[in-house]
Amino acid sequence: MELAQLEAFLAAAERGSFRRAAEALFLSQPSLSARVHALEEELGIPLFHRMGRGVRLTEMGKALRPYAERAMEALRQGREVIDTTRDASGGVLQIASARAIGTYTLPSILERFRQQYPNIKVHISIGRSSNVLQMVAEEEVQVGLSRMLTHPDVVTMHLYDEDICLATSPQHPFAQRDEASIYEVAREPLILYDRESSYFVLIGQVCREAGISPRVEMTLDSIEATKHLVELGMGISFLPRSSVKHELERGSLCLIPLKEGHLVSLPTSVMVSRAQHYSPTLLAFLRVLRSMYGVDMPLLEGSEVPGNPVPALSPVEVVAEE
Repeated sequence: MELAQLEAFLAAAERGSFRRAAEALFLSQPSLSARVHALEEELGIPLFHRMGRGVRLTEMGKALRPYAERAMEALRQGREVIDTTRDASGGVLQIASARAIGTYTLPSILERFRQQYPNIKVHISIGRSSNVLQMVAEEEVQVGLSRMLTHPDVVTMHLYDEDICLATSPQHPFAQRDEASIYEVAREPLILYDRESSYFVLIGQVCREAGISPRVEMTLDSIEATKHLVELGMGISFLPRSSVKHELERGSLCLIPLKEGHLVSLPTSVMVSRAQHYSPTLLAFLRVLRSMYGVDMPLLEGSEVPGNPVPALSPVEVVAEE
């Protein structure tokens, strides 16, 4: 069963005439008749009563008509989607993001993206960095934002380094002195976020390298809850710099440099599945990231990415999905 056959069948059903249907489709009448006949042969049933002055549907033809109409409508909608996404003027972009990035960094990215491409809808999935990597590798999403992870089926491109800073309340002695030793940190009640997160693992690694065992008194499931307890003076914490912007502005938290100069940072990346071709909507999103962070984007620059032929480039109501 071919779409051209269904198109001919519907045109004849609507007009009640093979001649008028052929004229509407810019076909010769024999060509249209041949398409309808081929469809009837394939189905093994007559679809039309052929009469001297025209044609009308048989009972089987009437039963087929609504399904044929739905098939042609689905094709029309598919063509519209292709047309709207071909030049990145519309369509849908599926993004997966790690939790902290999705909360504190992605909103500003989406704001810039919507300014430049207002007709592209964005669907967002939130999870751990490992979940984001898996969604990209399995092509459940077109692009992922997470900590720097690698996978043979994924192109990972560095965006920025997220500083992890020691945070206290303004009343804490560290804030009064505006510095602290890593060894003093070991004696303070420490509040950390999510034992399985990249932050927790990295902080533990830094403490081990300094030869200290931190007093972890609370492990919470969100950065927001951690910040609130630090603001109340219940302990101190290491937090992503991007997560405390508003607290620093209103003076409810302080960031404390470490005497020993320990710097804790997590590379943040954008990930896409390896492919021969990338959609204009995805390439548009990568161009926005490049303009915001000033980093190399091999897929855009024409640089070599192993296993990835580089495509040419072509410019958000946001739907959040947990």
